[in-house]
Amino acid sequence: MKKLLVLLVVASAAMFAFKPAALDTWTADKSHSKLGFVVTHLMVTDVEGSFKNFTSTITTSKADFSDASIVLSADVNSVNTEDDKRDEHLKSADFFDAEKFPKLTFKSTSVKKLAGNKYKVSGLLSLHGVTKAVVLDATLRGVTVNPMSKKPIAGFKVTGTIKRSDFNLGAKYPNAMLSDEIVLNANTEFGKN
Repeated sequence: MKKLLVLLVVASAAMFAFKPAALDTWTADKSHSKLGFVVTHLMVTDVEGSFKNFTSTITTSKADFSDASIVLSADVNSVNTEDDKRDEHLKSADFFDAEKFPKLTFKSTSVKKLAGNKYKVSGLLSLHGVTKAVVLDATLRGVTVNPMSKKPIAGFKVTGTIKRSDFNLGAKYPNAMLSDEIVLNANTEFGKN
């Protein structure tokens, strides 16, 4: 009984002595970041667009971001393809239905470090009232110190492909008019808080 009591005291002390690794939070610098997409029009040309208003954070305890948790939210009403008429059409019920579904969100479920600076990021993308699992490719472009703010920054390039049919976007427009595949691309600079 005495040995059991000693073991319990030692185990309790060990539990209280354990300190979880400190988490660092990195926030996207919108003035040095772009959240974009590409869709093929009439099977012959790519049309690029972006979301001007978005927020994104990375939380990690490791310097190589291998245990990162990523959260992103974009305002669908900020869609910009450099054509006002097309942008209004994209916001309509034909596509994003921005009045009913004003946000696009992504939350990572895992980050797997591959060779060098390459990663696979799995997560849940919510768009147009539909949530689907997606896998994205990420490249850590580097970590440095911003000479103006004197704070650490990290740059990432993220790419992936989704199907608009999975999210019921533009269902009445056939693939011959607009490709079902939409290429996602983000170039983001994150500053350490």
